[in-house]
Amino acid sequence: MTVEIIAAYATALCLLGGSFFILVGVIGLLKFNDPMTRLHAPTKVGTLGIGMLLLASMIHSIVLGAVSVHEVLIMAFLFVTAPISAHFIAKIAIHGRTCDNPPPPPRDDTWSTLSIPKEGRKVAGLPDS
Repeated sequence: MTVEIIAAYATALCLLGGSFFILVGVIGLLKFNDPMTRLHAPTKVGTLGIGMLLLASMIHSIVLGAVSVHEVLIMAFLFVTAPISAHFIAKIAIHGRTCDNPPPPPRDDTWSTLSIPKEGRKVAGLPDS
């Protein structure tokens, strides 16, 4: 097998994988009802799909000998802006009261620290303190 054939298979695999992830993102966008569940489909799965399509474009352009950094810049821009836009959509949904608020955290001193409760210390074999 030559490098061109291997690159063609890699390009086809990236195109198929990217198309699958974009299709899953579109179905998720259409299927989910509220904005909080709906924003996961285009931001998570869609970003991965677009990234795979851009990777296929990069592989194909390298085989042709026309190396370009446009795909890398597009991927960097996409990976930076997708989480920010998802955060803004979530904040708008929370402040607009169009979704349920997340449940409050439990009222103990271990949920956000590295403290281990006394019964957990016994199980782990740690001394009581």
